[in-house]
Amino acid sequence: MTTARTLLRAGAVTLPALAALHAAPVISTFGPLRNRLMPRLSGRGRSDHVALTFDDGPDHLSTPHFLRLLETRELRATFFLLGSMAVRSPRLVKAMHGAGHEIAVHGWAHRPLLLRGPRATYDDLARARDTIGGLTGTPPRLFRPPYGVMTTGTYLACRRLGLTPVLWSAWGEDWRARATPDSVYDNVARDLRSGATVLLHDSDCTSATGSWRNTLGALPRILDTCREGGLRVGPLRDHTCTSPLEQGAPARSFLQGVVP
Repeated sequence: MTTARTLLRAGAVTLPALAALHAAPVISTFGPLRNRLMPRLSGRGRSDHVALTFDDGPDHLSTPHFLRLLETRELRATFFLLGSMAVRSPRLVKAMHGAGHEIAVHGWAHRPLLLRGPRATYDDLARARDTIGGLTGTPPRLFRPPYGVMTTGTYLACRRLGLTPVLWSAWGEDWRARATPDSVYDNVARDLRSGATVLLHDSDCTSATGSWRNTLGALPRILDTCREGGLRVGPLRDHTCTSPLEQGAPARSFLQGVVP
């Protein structure tokens, strides 16, 4: 009985500690704190550049509209794909890669990793990485977790799979049912800075139905604002800081006089 009681007491201490360790990186979900203390995870990059990223695709109904707009502007972006969506539109994935866009991993299914253990997290990321890499012929190197929620198991899985986690520093909140092109633009513009990484969605598979149309409507204004601010827009692969000094430099707001 003494041994059983000792084990129960040990479990009562150990299990909460393991749970806390698993969930500790969730603090990075808080945008203002992440942007200030975790510039790499926030996608902080070169001072003359803004990284344009899209989540939740590819969707054969919506993604081609974004691809056409970007082609018209002669721009490339980073698309964080869901493995479960990629297998539905393999030719679209290949076309995106062939057009020069950077293809990254958003997991297999859009489920919170906080509710998954290390093994399930690894299996989800590995399945998505292998599927997407098999379609493009190029192993993806970037990962963005669903809902932006990181866990200790996620970091360990990324390390094993050769993936670098990247979140964002500005987003459009374009998944909401009440979103409009104006609200998407305003939300992005509020946090748009030199070296920013912008998060938008080219699919409504996990968002309000038709929400991608608001994103598409806001995108030209976002791109125009960047151009007027003297910033180039491109994928995360072109976003890397050129020096440690630039990594630590304060972000420059260029919106004064540009955004009404």
